Amino acid sequence: MGRGDKKTKRGKIAIGTHGKLRPKRKKFKIKPSTLADQDKKELQ
Repeated sequence: MGRGDKKTKRGKIAIGTHGKLRPKRKKFKIKPSTLADQDKKELQ
């Protein structure tokens, strides 16, 4: 186990891949609401 091991976090960093142990970072956690969505909420 170490930098050459594909299944460890350190190995994933060395190889440059992502997976269960090293998920990709999401750019935004919440989806921004659009004007159309806001209009639908106001009508209800």
